[in-house]
Amino acid sequence: MNALKQVTIYTDGGAAPNPGPGGWAAVLIAQGAEKELSGAEPHTTNNRMELTAAVEALRALKHPCAVEFYTDSQYLQRGITEWLPGWRARGWSRGRQEIANLDLWQALDAETRRHQITWHWVKGHAGDRYNERVDRLATEARERIAPPPQRPDDADTVAQVAIRVSSLPGGAGGWAARVALPGETEPQTLTGRARATSNRLELDAAIAALRSLPEGVPARVFCPSDYLHQGITRWIKGWHARNWTTKEGEPVKNADLWRALEAEAGKRQVSWSPARECPPELADGLDKLAAQAARGEA
Repeated sequence: MNALKQVTIYTDGGAAPNPGPGGWAAVLIAQGAEKELSGAEPHTTNNRMELTAAVEALRALKHPCAVEFYTDSQYLQRGITEWLPGWRARGWSRGRQEIANLDLWQALDAETRRHQITWHWVKGHAGDRYNERVDRLATEARERIAPPPQRPDDADTVAQVAIRVSSLPGGAGGWAARVALPGETEPQTLTGRARATSNRLELDAAIAALRSLPEGVPARVFCPSDYLHQGITRWIKGWHARNWTTKEGEPVKNADLWRALEAEAGKRQVSWSPARECPPELADGLDKLAAQAARGEA
């Protein structure tokens, strides 16, 4: 009997807003080769996109395989490992309650029966290479059918903001931001220090930078991580819809700062970009300044 082919799969999916336009993506890894899959729907939900990604990834396997499957969706991971066997045993019933997304759960059940699968939950946006990749692919798929609003890009009329943070052992941390106002040759540099996580430091820096701007001046903020970028452009819509809870029903971390940031951003037109798009001269030396701030030297 031949051994099953070993395959690793990462998937992700989401809608923005939820419900709304959505995208899904998967990366399949086997024998040193990688394959990307993605798609989008004009009106869907986060959960349907997570399930669609899993179904399409497994359908792409032409023969039975031994699969290591990674997802950041507890809805998917718990559903397939805990809830689905009971639903199936009861004739796909939850008593008086309907099973949400039943069509996709049944499709996923059929696909899983062809393979030997070990399911893994991985924390989203925590630096996992492939988790970040499928998140990006899903976002790109969604934005192909629902492009984000045009952002202000003219450096002559838009303030540009770069941010960096630094955390030290023991909990101390610092941040540095550089704000280049339109029409001015010398940018302004801001720094701050706190005993806080890197995520809170990023939010502190973004709030302080926006508060430093003259009234009505639009801004483009270059985010140092996916936490800030995805949070303000994607996740916050779902948090509002769920009364500031996550997809898993947990309270949103740093909700006080997210609310403050949203309030500041609401006072002007703001676009949010990943750090890789930041002009090098705007970010030059900010890492050092953030480290100095963390040590109390700035």
